[in-house]
Amino acid sequence: MKGVILRCLEKMVVGSAGNQIWRNILDESGLPRDYIFFASQDVDDGLSLKVVGAACNVLNISLQQAADAFGEYWVTQFAPAMYEPFFKGKSSAREFLLKMDKVHETVTQNVPGARPPRFDYEWDDEDTLIMTYHSHRGLIDFLVGLIKGVGKHFGEELRVTKLNDERVEVVFS
Repeated sequence: MKGVILRCLEKMVVGSAGNQIWRNILDESGLPRDYIFFASQDVDDGLSLKVVGAACNVLNISLQQAADAFGEYWVTQFAPAMYEPFFKGKSSAREFLLKMDKVHETVTQNVPGARPPRFDYEWDDEDTLIMTYHSHRGLIDFLVGLIKGVGKHFGEELRVTKLNDERVEVVFS
């Protein structure tokens, strides 16, 4: 996993709970309390998940609460500043979500070592999108949180339902 994910987690935690809490998360993860994740750094998936688990423990929240908070923060604050070109010209949650696989394809081609998830799309009806998640990491709960964040970013109410470990239903209103 790229360090940018944990860098975002750090900014979110520090912004909402403070530096001391982030240091406690690092400590519980077995890392030095002053450890810095760099955006382009390759971070072992096991360590990344250990940091996420430590964040849940220290903050006393569930994995789904962490995934929802991370998704909202990533899409509404962190990513628009860091990845502005991917947000430019998108006018709706529907348009944005349907471009995500292409964005991840571009990232895979241009960022050495990047292995973001990939997506397939199918429509149940004109307002119901089924996204199939392809990743060895099994972080579909974070996809659910990110999709909810996309809705917030575009000021749209989306109904997001995890159907199984690979599929998410998104109903656009």
